[in-house]
Amino acid sequence: MEFEILYAIQGMHNAVLDSLMLFFTTLGEGGILWIAISLILVISNKTRKCGLAMMGAMALSFLLGNLIIKNIVQRARPCTLDPTVKLLIKLPWDYSFPSGHTLNGFTAATVIFCYYKRWGVLAYVGAAIIAFSRMYLFVHFPTDILGGIILGIADGVLMYKIIQKVYKKGGSAGTVLDLK
Repeated sequence: MEFEILYAIQGMHNAVLDSLMLFFTTLGEGGILWIAISLILVISNKTRKCGLAMMGAMALSFLLGNLIIKNIVQRARPCTLDPTVKLLIKLPWDYSFPSGHTLNGFTAATVIFCYYKRWGVLAYVGAAIIAFSRMYLFVHFPTDILGGIILGIADGVLMYKIIQKVYKKGGSAGTVLDLK
């Protein structure tokens, strides 16, 4: 059934969507968009908690998703199982489950949403487009995306709660990372 979904998405290809999906997948590459946002947020005292929570949550997601779960599950990518579909990007070198692009996006978006609802909704839209781009580009199965969403939301909420507890116990962002 997952291949049926991916093949249906392949039927959507056109020059405009190809360019858009390549743009969005590049934004999600290595979590660079979300890392940049977290660094910007850490600069200001007003948004520092959110930035720190994003950094911590993304580190947790990288550890759990990319280093542990991907290597335990070792799921092949759809493009390696069906090499007849022409790739628009270079073949990714790691395993498929969970989608790292999706994991980073939903981790970051969840943290942003916990602090700033309106910006969080926008971040979720961006994360969803990046996630869709991975299926469009035929490098992830729908369940890879779903796994990234679930783990990302869980990691984001967990780190949000941890940072909230650190601040309630009298800690500050400055004492956590000596940024003052």
